[in-house]
Formats: sequence, C-alpha cells, structure tokens
Amino acid sequence: MKNIKRLFGYVWPQWPRVVGVVVSTVVIALLLSVSFMAIIPLLTVMIQNEGLHGWADRKTCETAYGMEFDVLAATEVSEDAGPSLQTHLRVHRVREDSLAEKAGIRVDDRIGRLDEDASDVQGIYPGLLEELATAAMTTPALRVRLMRRDGGDWIGADIELSTPQNTAAVEDLNWRTLRQFKWRTRLTGLAAARWAVGFLPRGQSAENRIRAVVAIMVVMLVITIIRCIAKYYQDYVSQKIVQVAVNELRQDVFTRLTCVPISIFATERPSDTISRIMRDTNTMTSAIKIMIGKALREPVNALFMLAGAMFLNWRLSLIFLTAAPLVLVLLASFGRKIKKASRRSLVAGAEMLSKLQEAVAGLRVVKVYNQQRYEQQRFAEINDRLLKQLLAMSKVDAATHPVLEVLGMLAGAGAIVVGMAWVTGGGLEGPEFIALLALLGGAAEAVRKTSGVWNRIQQANAAAERVFDVLDHPPEPEKPDAVTLPSGRGDVDFRDVVFTYPVAEHPALKGVRLTVTSGHNVAIVGPNGSGKTTLANLLPRFYDPDSGRILIGGYDIAEVTLESLRSQIGMVTQEVITFNDTITANIAYGRQGATQEEIVEAARRAFAHEFISQLPLGYNTVIGEYGVGLSGGQLQRIVIARAILKNPAILIFDEATSQVDADSEAKIHKALEEIMQGRTTFIIAHRFSTVIAADVIVVMDGGRIVAQGKHEQLMQTCPIYQGLYETQLIKA
Repeated sequence: MKNIKRLFGYVWPQWPRVVGVVVSTVVIALLLSVSFMAIIPLLTVMIQNEGLHGWADRKTCETAYGMEFDVLAATEVSEDAGPSLQTHLRVHRVREDSLAEKAGIRVDDRIGRLDEDASDVQGIYPGLLEELATAAMTTPALRVRLMRRDGGDWIGADIELSTPQNTAAVEDLNWRTLRQFKWRTRLTGLAAARWAVGFLPRGQSAENRIRAVVAIMVVMLVITIIRCIAKYYQDYVSQKIVQVAVNELRQDVFTRLTCVPISIFATERPSDTISRIMRDTNTMTSAIKIMIGKALREPVNALFMLAGAMFLNWRLSLIFLTAAPLVLVLLASFGRKIKKASRRSLVAGAEMLSKLQEAVAGLRVVKVYNQQRYEQQRFAEINDRLLKQLLAMSKVDAATHPVLEVLGMLAGAGAIVVGMAWVTGGGLEGPEFIALLALLGGAAEAVRKTSGVWNRIQQANAAAERVFDVLDHPPEPEKPDAVTLPSGRGDVDFRDVVFTYPVAEHPALKGVRLTVTSGHNVAIVGPNGSGKTTLANLLPRFYDPDSGRILIGGYDIAEVTLESLRSQIGMVTQEVITFNDTITANIAYGRQGATQEEIVEAARRAFAHEFISQLPLGYNTVIGEYGVGLSGGQLQRIVIARAILKNPAILIFDEATSQVDADSEAKIHKALEEIMQGRTTFIIAHRFSTVIAADVIVVMDGGRIVAQGKHEQLMQTCPIYQGLYETQLIKA
C-alpha cells in the first residue's frame, strides 16, 4: 500500500479541505445514528401508553440508580405497614454495584417518595417518577419510603438513596473507567431528552400524543436537512480535492516524462506511457474519490451506528460483531486477487491503445495490402486478453457483496434470536430492540458498501504502481557541478566513442574518432544500421556513450549543463515533428519570445513564407495533429524555419530531404545552403546532391568510421562509398 500512501501525498497539501470533509463525515454519521435512535421515543408514543415524559423519567431513573421497575397506580398493603402509597414503583431488577443495591433495595420492593415537610408518612408525593429523575441530576441524596413483603406481611422503612451527584460512596464508579464514562454519557443524553420533552404537555390524551409525534418528526426533519447539507459539502469538497490532486499528479508525471532519458522508450512503448498518464491516472482518480468519500463515510457510519447499538445493549452488539474477523480476512483475500487482475488489465489496455494508434496511423497501408482481416485478428487477441482480466476482476467483485451479506445475515440472525429471548423475558424493551436492530442493520449495510471500496483501492494500487514507475525514473544525468557551455563553440571532437543501445547485444558505435572544425559541414554516409543516426543522437546527449568522450569547443559534453548544450544545437530529422498549434507557434518553438518579424524572416529564409502567405489564415493557420493539412515538404520547411530562428552553433540534418518532392527538395537545399554558412553542420543523407558539396564526407560501416575525405578522394579509395554512390547517391 506504499503507492496509496504516496498518492495521498498529493491530497494532504489540501489538508484544510480534508479536515472539512472529515468533520462533515462525522456530522453525517452522528446525525444518521441519532435518526435511527429516534425510533425509540417515536414507538414509545405510538405503541406504549407511557408517553415521552414517563419514558424519559423512567430511563433516567434506571440509568442513575441502577434499578428497573414498573409504575403502579395503587397497591394493597397490610394494615400494620402503614397507610397505602398513592404512587408506587415496583422494582423488578437491581444491577450489581449500583446505587440502588448500595442503598439495600431488592427485587419486588415498592418505593414511595417522602415529603420532607411532612411529619409522618401521610404526605407521600404523587409524582414520584418525575421527582426521582429530577433528583438524579440535582440532589446529592434522596429520602424515599421502602415497602417490602416479609413473611407475607408488608413492612416499611425510610432510606436515603444516593444520586449521581453523590457517587463518592460507590467505590467502583470513577471518572477513569469506561463504565463511568458510559454512565455519565447516558445521564447527560437523558437529561437533554427530559429538557426537550419538557416543551410538550404531560398527559396521555390523544391530542398530546399527536403533538409528541409531530415534534419528533420535526426534529427528525431538521436532522435530515442538516445531514443533507453536510453531505452536499462533503461531496463537493471531496470532488475538488480529487481533481486538484490528480491534476498535480498528472502534471508531475508529464514533467518527469519530459526529463527522463530517451533511452527508456527503447524498452517501453510510448503508447504504454500515454496509457499510464491518462487511463491509469483516471483509475487513481476514482480511487481517491472513494477513499475520501465512501471509504471514509461508510466506516464512520458503521462506527457511530455500532456505538449507538453498544450504548443500547453491548451484549447483543458483540454477538453481531462475531463476524468481523472473518470479514477482514475475506476482504484482504479479495483485495489481493483484484490487485493482480487489475495490473494485468492495465497492461492489456495499454497494448490495446498501442494497437489502435498503430492501426489508425497505418490504415492506408493496411488497406492497400488487404490486411484488414489480419489486423482484426490481432486486435481481437489483445481485446480477448483484456476481457479475460476484466472478467477476473468482475468475478471477485461480484462475490464480495453476497459473501459479506450472508455473514452479516448470520450475525444479525444470532443477535435477533438472543434479543427476542431478552425481550420476552423483560430484559429488553421492544422499542429499544427495534432501534437496536435498525442500528445494527445500518452498520452491516455500511460494512457491505465498504467491501467494494477495498476492491477499488486495490485497483488503484495497481494503477499507482505503473504511474509511480514513471515518476521514479531518474531524470537525464547531469553533474551537480556541471558548467555552462559558452555560446558560439562549434568545434566537435569524438574520442574513442563506444555506445550500445539498452536492449541491444552488440555496440552500435565502436571506437569512433572524429574531429570537426567549427564552421565546417560534415556529411555522414553508410549502409543502414551503420551508426549514422546514433552518432548524431549522442551529440545533444539523447544517449550517453558507454566509453569515450565527446567534446564541443574543448568542453566534455558530460561536464556541461544540458540546457546550455542543447541551446547550441539545432536538429531537423526525417520524421517531421510539428505540434497541433499555429504555424507561428511551431516556428517560434525554436526560440520562445521571438517577434513576429523574426518568425516571418526565418520562414522566408526557409522558403516557407511563400506558401504560408497563401493560406487563408496565414501564420495563424493551425497545423493539425501529425501535420494534417500541409504537405511533407511544406512541413519540413517549417521545421527548418524553426531551426533557423534558433540560430544554433551546431546543426544536425538527419535525412531531412528523404521524403519530399523534387520542388520541395530544391528549396530545402537552398535553405540549407544559407543556414549552414558559418555553422558546424552534420548531414546524414543518402542523396548525392546533399552529400557531394560537404567539406568532409565520413563513411561509416558496422559502427565504425571506415573512411573520410572529399568526394573525389573517396571515389578512388573507399569501395563502400563507391557502392553507395552507384546504388543510392547517383539515383538522387
């Protein structure tokens, strides 16, 4: 998961928004749990005859004193026990170590309230339940009348019942224990509930009960509105975090891509790199959305709902949680399978993208050779491999939800069976049991939703590995103490240069020695694969030699900065590279900040102005992708204008006229003759007209320089040159 951690490095700079999302998530989960727990008072009003006030008072007394009881209207007692009590509480349960047990109260005792102003037991206060609940939060101790049957007779006694305000006498209650925390929390919540229901009239008339239901529904509506506002904020800010983070990531990947050595493309297809930047980052985008959305929201929802369930009945909640360890094991297993299949699908998707680019670029060749069926078959093979991996992911993904749902149902069924037994035995009230089931069901649903989250995270982890592989590529090597190459240096010296391509078994250059004087032009000729283009590519340090040195103006190019080196080199290649932009922008690519007059002058010198001025939009004409809309010769002249505008000390022309018509070639030659004046120029060409006028002609074969000199000299002394002249150069 280290790649996921690195991914969050792009999220954390937006930590204020992240904090806002976390806070809104907690608010949503809290309000959702409260909404479920509102079932208790709602059912109390609708089903039971107790009413909201009686329910709140009774729950407060049960929590504060640790005893559960029934409220009785009247009770017959023996004559020697004193007068009858107007209101009784009949105790049916006393918790261990509770305040009630400390005071000596037992099951089946009857409790009455003594009026402190009365001189005898005649002044029993009728609102005993309300008084006990109020005293729990306001009075240190309370005197009550206890009635107990002893041997068939009722006996009475006055006792002092401690309240939560006087807990010092209860040894096991202290603020450092979880039990005390839960106890205090329940009391605080019940106190708030008693305060809220205090706005409603007491009594069990139909009108009062309707008012109570309306009040509960209004509160639930307000809670829902607040929760929806928080949800809107969470969704919007989450989207903003995601888009900003992925934008930064994509920019970093592209930045690194422009700084890595060209040699990496000897082992990786450009289409695969494009797939990583676009397709894989999109996968990571979805994962970030989930991680700061559902992956954050659902676990928090589950935690708050489980907390509410534990608050109501921790025993039943623990029964439900017995499935948790198995759920974690299954999620981990599913996640590993998803990650493996996801990585394979990403690779297959990159292969498909490569095939699509290849087929579209070479569609004319495909058609003219009638290879449509062959290409369709190749694409089908790649498509089937992608389908296989996608189905593997779908299989695991489809199994995740049902398996977890079955586990949740088993755990929930166990909790229901035990809960029903407790409800039947009087250990759990019906409304609380229903609220408990709703909370546990909500927690189970949240966990079920989270199961898909883990699968998406594993998919993102696989995509992140591929994206960070690009970011982890070291940039082009440049020494920390590299110096700036002085401008205007045109002397070039190759000294025993040996170079091997990364995937090749044999060197492409073998001990090349070549000295070129500043201002001279050198034509390099030789059979295909002799090392001509490789030699030219070493000059701007697209590659570094295995051994040997290359000097410009006496400076080892490995010791100078790349920027200063390449600022003095211009290159025009057989493959015309233009950008989907205006002609002005394409020419100005050679020197950013050039004026329009300088751009037009460069175009004139390259014989490009004559056709540019005839275009409807002139220099504002947009050159389409891959140069669509202009001929090869026109595009080549624009590229030459770019090199002229740069005004470099060294020029490299690599087969610059090999794919143009005769008219364009003649004009390109005129442009070359002008631009070569006073510059060191390397010309790699097969055509005689380009080579014969060079100051020096260098003949290469098998990665070595086998001869160099003027045309006439080589025709007499170099058989390889003679053969090239007869078979290739003379055809020009």
